[in-house]
Amino acid sequence: MEITPEMLTQLNTLTRREFTADEVYIFRVRLCDNEIDRDGERFSIDALHELSKLFEGKTGVFDHNPSGEKQNARIFRTEVVTDETKTTGAGEPYTSLCAYAYMVRTDGNADLIREIDGGIKKEVSISCSAGSHVCSVCGKERRIAPCTHIPFQEYSGKTCHVILSQITDAYEWSFVAVPAQRNAGVTKRYDENKSSQQDSQLFHCQRLLREIEERTRKEVISLNCCQKGAGSKAFAMAAERMDLEELLVLRDELIAEQEKSPESQLRPLADKENASLNEFCLK
Repeated sequence: MEITPEMLTQLNTLTRREFTADEVYIFRVRLCDNEIDRDGERFSIDALHELSKLFEGKTGVFDHNPSGEKQNARIFRTEVVTDETKTTGAGEPYTSLCAYAYMVRTDGNADLIREIDGGIKKEVSISCSAGSHVCSVCGKERRIAPCTHIPFQEYSGKTCHVILSQITDAYEWSFVAVPAQRNAGVTKRYDENKSSQQDSQLFHCQRLLREIEERTRKEVISLNCCQKGAGSKAFAMAAERMDLEELLVLRDELIAEQEKSPESQLRPLADKENASLNEFCLK
């Protein structure tokens, strides 16, 4: 890569003395994008712009090891790039966060530089914190109001995934062997003191919601059978595709219809002991 005077000016804002083009090695790296990754998550485009600002000056390590001796490069410039010719799985124009990183040329990193140039050291992953985790199907914030939608499963033709936004911090970026994102790689983490407890609570809530959803689905099918007098295969199939919110609405409608069902105009006489089976009176 040709090192321009502008690049030198930018990277030298991070150094303690002025470095020349011969003293540094610069390479471009794609940090992350808005495609659905292997964890069933994706960054919103706004999140990529937030990350762009936060990753300026961040250090590069190996395998997310925070040890100082694992530091090998530093980002001095970032840019958000949109490719209008490509569309993501979520239907958005493909957008990625790219960065320019530099290393000071030394005898110790000569092999690493050759491996980067040779495409051996290529895949990267970032570590950051997202304040919002929204379900793509129902729009609920999964950490506050967990839903029963499962990533990678389809609901009414939509593939479920989690949209990450409201980025609160960016920690580091790393060379890794297998990144979460297919085009770059990304790891997400919560507050370290709360992550384990939050994950446990989220799993428990999701399990309870799945149980409630299944019970509600059975109740809806049963109510429909009672009103129609027979089970409908088409109705049962439709109910299987509904989420909990839709099932609750349908259940309330079926109960309301049941309560409004007209009563028979004929009723037995009040004096049941003296009434024969054929004796009825109008209300």
